Amino acid sequence: MDRFYSPCGRSYTYSQLLKEIIYYIKSFPNFKYKIIIGTDSMNRETTDFVSAIIIYRLYHGGRFFWRRVNYNYKIKDLRRRIYEEVMLSLKLAQEILDNLSKEQDIQFDFEIHVDIGSNGPTKEMLQEIIGMIRGSGFEVKIKPEAFGASKVADRYT
Repeated sequence: MDRFYSPCGRSYTYSQLLKEIIYYIKSFPNFKYKIIIGTDSMNRETTDFVSAIIIYRLYHGGRFFWRRVNYNYKIKDLRRRIYEEVMLSLKLAQEILDNLSKEQDIQFDFEIHVDIGSNGPTKEMLQEIIGMIRGSGFEVKIKPEAFGASKVADRYT
C-alpha cells in the first residue's frame, strides 16, 4: 500500500494510518466523528491523483492525511479522470471501513467527497457518479460541500 502523509510531512504506512485514526477517535469518544475521503487529480506529463483522508471531530476540528498515486501517462478524457478519482476514493474508503469496523468501541459516519458539481463540465456526470457512490453504500457530497476533494486533496495535486 502507498505511503500516507500528514500536513507537516510525516510519513505513515497504511497500518500506522489506521492506528492514528483509531487513536484520534478513542481520545475523545464522546464526540461525533466523520471520516471523509476525497480524491482530486492534475494532468501534467502524467496524471497525479491525490486522496485525502479526513477525520473530522464534529465542531471541534480534525486531522487529515493524504497519499499520491501517479499514473505514468496522461488521462486526457475528463470523464475517465473523474471516474478514476471516484474509484480510488471508493477503494480507499472500503479498505478503511473494513479495517475500522473491526474496532468495537469507535463510532463514526463516512462520506465520499467528489470534485464535481451542478455547474461546469462535470454536470452531465452528476447523477451517475452520485448513484455509483450511493450504490456502493456511501454518503456522497459534491461541490460546494465536497471540501475533502475540492480543497484538501486539491491542495496537494
